[in-house]
Amino acid sequence: MPIAEDPEPRPSEGREPGGTTPSGEDGRDPFADLVLDEEFVKGAAVKEQSGRTRMLAAQWQHTPPVDPGGRRSVNDGPRPKKRFGRKPRPVDPWGNAAPRRRPEWRTPLFVALAVALVLAALNVDGLRSWYQTHYGSGDTAAAPGPAPTVAPETARPTAAPPAVDPKQPTVDRPWAGSPAEGWPNGAEAYVLPPAAATGVFNADQVAAKLQLVRDYLAASNLDPKVIAGGRPEAGLALLNSDSREKAEAALAKPTAESDPTAWFSRFDGRDAIPVTETVKTQGSISFEGDGKRGLLVHTDFTYVYALRPGPDAAKRAAAPKKSAPPQQPGGTGGGTGGGTGTAKPVGLVTPAGSVTTVADVAGDTWTARTIVRRVETFRFHDPAKFEVESKKIYFESGQSESGNSECGATDGYYHPQFDQFAVVEAPDPNRSGPTEDPYDRSRELREDGVCGTVSRS
Repeated sequence: MPIAEDPEPRPSEGREPGGTTPSGEDGRDPFADLVLDEEFVKGAAVKEQSGRTRMLAAQWQHTPPVDPGGRRSVNDGPRPKKRFGRKPRPVDPWGNAAPRRRPEWRTPLFVALAVALVLAALNVDGLRSWYQTHYGSGDTAAAPGPAPTVAPETARPTAAPPAVDPKQPTVDRPWAGSPAEGWPNGAEAYVLPPAAATGVFNADQVAAKLQLVRDYLAASNLDPKVIAGGRPEAGLALLNSDSREKAEAALAKPTAESDPTAWFSRFDGRDAIPVTETVKTQGSISFEGDGKRGLLVHTDFTYVYALRPGPDAAKRAAAPKKSAPPQQPGGTGGGTGGGTGTAKPVGLVTPAGSVTTVADVAGDTWTARTIVRRVETFRFHDPAKFEVESKKIYFESGQSESGNSECGATDGYYHPQFDQFAVVEAPDPNRSGPTEDPYDRSRELREDGVCGTVSRS
């Protein structure tokens, strides 16, 4: 019977025979034929999580887990960037960086090699010097470094250059043992003074005449063809007609009174061959007015020539020495001043009893140096008062002196003497003058015409 909470009768729930279903269909239960077997479970669209999964999910919601093996999770943030292609360092279960198992030695090595290559490229000369010192031929283990660079002179020095390493010069090291090793090369020493109006010439005219003198000095003392014994055409072309006539006469028929070496630096290729076209040069150029007569240009330069023996060097060294004819003191006019030749330095005489040959010399062929100093004055007349030749050189005076050149030679060439052909013999009667340093530019040149001895070359 009905109760108070449910005044109306309840519909049939289909559990009684002939009752109806909640859906109002034919009265059958829709789950009556349902079988909950394995096939039914596998085909379910929604699967229930396991109990452990639900438990861990609830626990990790407040306390995320720690990765014990270096694996990353969504809570770790962005991955750190790699440096130089290296992998990030691993961490231990507590998050600390693990120690490296293998040291990183390659990167420091590559950096050191790169720095060494850059330094070698910036100092090629130093690298070459190091190689010659450690692996070069001959006795180079104690070879000195390059000599310090010496600037061109602005005035005559007050003392001789200091002594340097006295090693024997060779073809590879022609300036070894010479104070000139750091001197300017060739025309680099021809530093012209600032031109200024002087006498009857304005500044531009003075500059042109200084350049003319510079060209003549280079043509007479630095031209490789002239040094090797060739005819000095460029130098002759710059001389005025009178001076050129005297110079050509000296070239055609050299004598003690008219020697071409008073004008030009020349060597006979049969006994002396230049090692290099470089000529070490030191000196200065100055000028002054001469009143109504014009302009005077003064030059004082020392030239150092490096030479190796020619095919007849040994024969010439063994030949008896001729007595030197009387030499005239340094003259004036036309550059005809006689140069005082000097014999082989006593400090370089080899204590041998016979002449040797180049093949007997150990290592590279030994070389020698001849030092020539020229003090010359050139005059430029006022063209308004004198008949002058335009763009030509006029000598006012000239004086020269050579070191390590055979005394008594009057054939128009310098003849250096080489250590490998040195012969111990009686003192040379031609060497009656004092012993002097050919590199000492502080002294005045002698004018007695006597051949002496040089202390070094």
